[in-house]
Amino acid sequence: MLSIGVVGVGHLGKIHLKLLLEIDRYHVAGFYDASPETAAAVEAELGVTAFASYEEMLENVDVVDIVTPTLHHHFYASKALRASKHVFIEKPITATVEEGRELVRLAEEAGRKVQIGHVERFNPAYVAALPYCQNPMFIETHRLAQFNPRGTDVSVVLDLMIHDIDIVLHTVNSSVKKINASGVAVVSETPDIANARIEFDNGCVANLTASRLSLKNMRKTRFFQRDAYISVDFLEKEVEVIRMKQVEGEADPLAITIDLGQDRGVKQIFMDKPGILPTNAIKTELESFADAIVHNRNPVVTASDGLQALDVAYRIIEKLNLTSNLFA
Repeated sequence: MLSIGVVGVGHLGKIHLKLLLEIDRYHVAGFYDASPETAAAVEAELGVTAFASYEEMLENVDVVDIVTPTLHHHFYASKALRASKHVFIEKPITATVEEGRELVRLAEEAGRKVQIGHVERFNPAYVAALPYCQNPMFIETHRLAQFNPRGTDVSVVLDLMIHDIDIVLHTVNSSVKKINASGVAVVSETPDIANARIEFDNGCVANLTASRLSLKNMRKTRFFQRDAYISVDFLEKEVEVIRMKQVEGEADPLAITIDLGQDRGVKQIFMDKPGILPTNAIKTELESFADAIVHNRNPVVTASDGLQALDVAYRIIEKLNLTSNLFA
């Protein structure tokens, strides 16, 4: 059993702590929070030990789960890696690309596992859709959220879009060739609405839209590929797959078909709605990290994956800044 400690028990950190208590792969040794008031309240509520210092916690755990504001990720993760601890870090990996590169290096030197909390990789809808995604050539994502003052200290790219950046990078599995982006700051000092177009070396194009000023929440991604369309609703946990197959001989009169004309024949349309297993994605990602440590295999979302997503996010932000300066 792996001994684990949580750093940061705010809203999300407390969720992590509760879920870790349910996972038999872990022994929750305790947690550390920089706020004595928060630490005392959570200790009283959950009956979990609040360590007086981060250093004390490191002495009593094998694994560190970092759920602090992004600005502190590098500080806590680097200390943990230098102490030869395995580290789970909530997304994004760090506040800057340079910090992310250093953590990747430290993890390699320490020979420790690092997993980044890009939780949508574990969304049961995406897991069900992934086997159908075979070389998509156009991807469209919409991640829209109702306004919440919490999180407006960073661009909507790091707040919301980075989820879809990671999903797109993982699904396409090709190098980024070109990025264009535009956005606007409406109520905060950084863009609240942004659109990015990512072109890949293999010809795929991804169009990503993120907004934190929507009247309703939406988290949808659509994958288009040869003879297939896959729609993934990350929020409602639903998948729709539409596939076309060339009809040989006479078409079934009850089937849905499309005549392509010009001697290209007839294709039959198949509609699938894969069954979705109801799972808690955060709990699943924490369980998967324990499995990666115990069985000595790469985590599902590696530190390098987190760094790549962060790098693309900052390239998008750079394009947004250029666009903003043009109209300033």
